[in-house]
Amino acid sequence: MSHSGKPVSELGLSERLRDSLSCSDDSNKPDFRELDLGSPVSTLRPRQQFHHHSAPTTSSNSSSSSGGSSGSVPGQSNPVSRRSHSGELSGSSETNSPTRVSKPGHRRSSSGQSLTQSQRSPSSSSSAAVSSPPPNVLPAGNICPSGRVLKPATVAAAASRSSRSDVLGYGTGNYGHGSIMRGTKGGGGDAASVKIGGGDSGKRVDPEEVKRMGNEEYKRGHFGEALCLYDRAIAMSPSNAAYRSNRAAALTGLGRLPEAVRACEEAVGLDPNYGRAHQRLAMLFLRLGLVEDARKHLYYPGLHPDLAELQKLQNVEKHINKCEDVRRVRDWNSVLREVDAAVAAGADSSVQLFMCRAEALLKLHQIDDAELCLSRIPKSEPHPGSLSQARFFGMFSEAYCYFVRAQIEMAFGRFENAVTAAEKANQIDPRNVEVAVLVKNVRIVARARLRGNDLFKSERFTEACSAYEEGLRLDPSNSVLYCNRAACWFKLGKWERSIDDCDQALRIQPNYTKAILRRAASNSKLERWEEAIKDYELLRRELPDDSDVSESLFHAQVALKKSRGEDVQNLKFGGEVEEISGLEQFRAAISLPGVSVVLFETASNLQCKQISPFVVTLCSRYPSINFLKVDILASPAIGTAENVRVVPTFKIYKNGSRVKEIICPSHDMLEHSIRHYSL
Repeated sequence: MSHSGKPVSELGLSERLRDSLSCSDDSNKPDFRELDLGSPVSTLRPRQQFHHHSAPTTSSNSSSSSGGSSGSVPGQSNPVSRRSHSGELSGSSETNSPTRVSKPGHRRSSSGQSLTQSQRSPSSSSSAAVSSPPPNVLPAGNICPSGRVLKPATVAAAASRSSRSDVLGYGTGNYGHGSIMRGTKGGGGDAASVKIGGGDSGKRVDPEEVKRMGNEEYKRGHFGEALCLYDRAIAMSPSNAAYRSNRAAALTGLGRLPEAVRACEEAVGLDPNYGRAHQRLAMLFLRLGLVEDARKHLYYPGLHPDLAELQKLQNVEKHINKCEDVRRVRDWNSVLREVDAAVAAGADSSVQLFMCRAEALLKLHQIDDAELCLSRIPKSEPHPGSLSQARFFGMFSEAYCYFVRAQIEMAFGRFENAVTAAEKANQIDPRNVEVAVLVKNVRIVARARLRGNDLFKSERFTEACSAYEEGLRLDPSNSVLYCNRAACWFKLGKWERSIDDCDQALRIQPNYTKAILRRAASNSKLERWEEAIKDYELLRRELPDDSDVSESLFHAQVALKKSRGEDVQNLKFGGEVEEISGLEQFRAAISLPGVSVVLFETASNLQCKQISPFVVTLCSRYPSINFLKVDILASPAIGTAENVRVVPTFKIYKNGSRVKEIICPSHDMLEHSIRHYSL
């Protein structure tokens, strides 16, 4: 039935449907609060007008609303589909709903609802529902289809002949405040509709309306709200494949691809010939890098795949195959290139490709980047069966993820974690040769490292070297084992060999702090003071508050000066910031060998109070430097001699000569200058 405008009652119902189906828990408002019902009984049109305005509709073959499957692409016929999945999303969304036959005694609203007696029960007095008069009361208006007023006896006889009662419902025709609707015996309704709201209003809604609202939210980009509505539609009609396919689209928009795969597989399980679900499933598998699974659904019998999708499939497959080939020959730089190309071609959500990138970085001794890559891979729920059984580089996809993780854990010396990850990979894919070899090697290396540590603690350094060497034979790129063996060589007095092992560890892991420290100590033993100072300076930048590092650096600097014949008698390590009160004391202090930093201040100045604690911190960080402070109000002669006019002012002296003056510096600027002159 077509009408140019919607009645007020219909608009009110649409708003209540949105409120009751929203993801919030707001309760529904009673109908009578939103409608201006006017007179409880209005003159109705005769039944002939009802048939005159009724538009022809087409009957659906399915018992539930839109219960078949089309899978058709817009603008293209598809031999796979034989039934219509109304409202299936294609591209952004599809919102058309199928028409259905109006049953006798029922009226359909423009939103696709069919309201029955159970939906608008005369007994719902608490909700103030409008109903027809009881059969034994003569109404004030003509409500009979024939147009004549029935006498009470006639009305009673008519009521006895029929067990169904008439109620006023909502419809598109202007029949008073609703259309006459026949209630079913026992108050039953449409099997595809469910009751929503609370109280006695008994409102029921077609799942097609819920799905339509989900489509609207999807088009707006509100994927979470759309998912909630699709879930409700599925609860109303669990056998509808289109609702599950739409659910997969919403999950894809939320980035939850494994769940989207599961939803699509459920849709295909309900309707194996559902072409749209096969197409969507193929694209999901392609984004996950599972080419064979994508091909199976893209080339499903009777489905005509899009040429662009076929091209994308071929490009992803080409780069993944190349990646496998270059990985086999251990060309890790080429592996990185092919991984990036496969991701750019369409496999942008493949966890396995990201794991492959991490593995390549690890093999290229970029283990910090490898761990960073690993940390950025999102943690997902357990994969559905199709994903867990997919293969990547000859092993199950999930097993490959644990395979790479075990290698990275091993490289960082987290041996227990490495064993756990390797054993997990072996449980998932026990027949894979690569996994079996890794599990065996990880266990042996972990045992060798543990035995070496025990021997080192027992001061059996030679045997400890042998234990670490056993682990290195199976894992020659393990920086932790090299560093541990370097410690054994140091204890045995073989400092050259200790330096060699430290160099090897640092080639694998350039920022390995323990290896830098042991190399500096070995260079100090060999009196290679310049090399030792370089390492200690590097460590001080990494560990600015480590007093042991600062003291070792100080002694190395003193030893270097002494080897050059410089005066080191007055050099001392550490100490506090020295307060200077006299001019002669000041001149003697800045004349000492080395570097002196002087803070000129006044006790009442706020900036001086703020920077003074930082000077104390710098004194502990740079123990080889003399830190002094002068209050120019208490010692004006020093301020005048040094021409200090603004506080705080810092002056840096080297062997009695001023080399730098800084007025009101920031913390970073001050430390940068001190570090520069301390080298």
